[in-house]
Amino acid sequence: MLKSFQNNIKSNFPYLQKRKLLIAISGGLDSVVLTHLSKQSNLKISLAHCNFNLRAEESDADENFVLDLSEQLDLEVFIESFDTEEYAKEHKLSIQMAARMLRYNWFQDLAEQLQFDYILTAHHVDDNLETFLINLTRGTGLDGLTGIPEINENIVRPILKFTRQQIEDYAKENDLKWREDSSNASTKYLRNKLRHDVIPVLKEVNPELLSNFQNTVSNLNDTADIVEESVQAVLKRAILNIDNSQVSYKISEFKKLNNPKAYLFEIFKDYGFTQWTDIVNLLEAQSGKQVSSATHSLLKDRDCLILSEINVEETTFETKINLEDNSVETPLGSLIVEPVQDISKSNQSIIYVDKDLLKFPLVVRHWEEGDYFYPFGMKGKKKLSKYFKDEKLSLLDKNKVLLLCSQNQVVWVINYRSDNRFKVTDTTKSILKIKLTK
Repeated sequence: MLKSFQNNIKSNFPYLQKRKLLIAISGGLDSVVLTHLSKQSNLKISLAHCNFNLRAEESDADENFVLDLSEQLDLEVFIESFDTEEYAKEHKLSIQMAARMLRYNWFQDLAEQLQFDYILTAHHVDDNLETFLINLTRGTGLDGLTGIPEINENIVRPILKFTRQQIEDYAKENDLKWREDSSNASTKYLRNKLRHDVIPVLKEVNPELLSNFQNTVSNLNDTADIVEESVQAVLKRAILNIDNSQVSYKISEFKKLNNPKAYLFEIFKDYGFTQWTDIVNLLEAQSGKQVSSATHSLLKDRDCLILSEINVEETTFETKINLEDNSVETPLGSLIVEPVQDISKSNQSIIYVDKDLLKFPLVVRHWEEGDYFYPFGMKGKKKLSKYFKDEKLSLLDKNKVLLLCSQNQVVWVINYRSDNRFKVTDTTKSILKIKLTK
């Protein structure tokens, strides 16, 4: 497998050979093998491991395993610990989705701050098949059936063409050690149920399942390219005007199509719309009719459809917190400020700060373009606009965000993340606890 991996790098990813790479490593079979293959191939790699604190001592053992492996291979390693359950609760996400968002946001932060060119993940053919089947069972369009991409911006999956069996054979042949995640054995999750109960039956029916699946995905990606070319040809004829906030389309061009609904879906699917029948009906509706999503509206205006961002009324809320204040009211709830002797575990609605680093009065205000902060637990600063993008905040959510500031330095993106510059340290003499209560 090492030779095949090296040939794959030379043929399909030659740019990786001289770049600074970050490997996402869980300690499991796939990421351990990817690490060894990359090390053997003289790629410039560092490791990044997430401890999601979901499996008690087992999670800590995974972290220690990765630390030991990095020492054995003489590799730089980064470790981040997350309160995944709290994050999932705060953002109303499943545990799996919360872990995914935390993981990829942190990887991107590392890449940006430490100038890693690419992030490598250890997805393989079996993962790809599982994702395909998950999307198929839930209902999807063509995009959901084209599989996991080998390259997605700065994320590269260099062993996506290899099977889990090939990876396991390589590990055993080279006497590699790895960690087994006990949660992978549970079939309460759809992915595991497919992995343990469905795919083995499909492989029994057709031993060439994985090979045939790869051919199918390749064919579907070719079809997706044709669809994209066709959509772009329609857009070239249909777009009348583009400015900063809206795009105008000629309705007559959509009416000429055999299946306008399919084209309207492909063109407007990324703007949050769900009422596709209503959007098709706009083609024949009276002028002034519109369909809205959380962030955009599509308006029938005589012979045109006009796509616009929803104008959220600008707010100018601002209040001050003086040294003697115990609480203030904000649109998000009450901010309670109290001195404490020591700290307990903080979360998104509670922070602890070094009082002596603050300059009173503090100011609570809405965020503004250009604002930045130093996210707690990270090195370096980050623009709030980039942070909101990574957190996948909607336009409406972004306009609700409030900042707690000390002389215009962000102390806390309230209910999201505190600033590293005001954290409590061993030299802190006075601690303030600041809590948001709704």
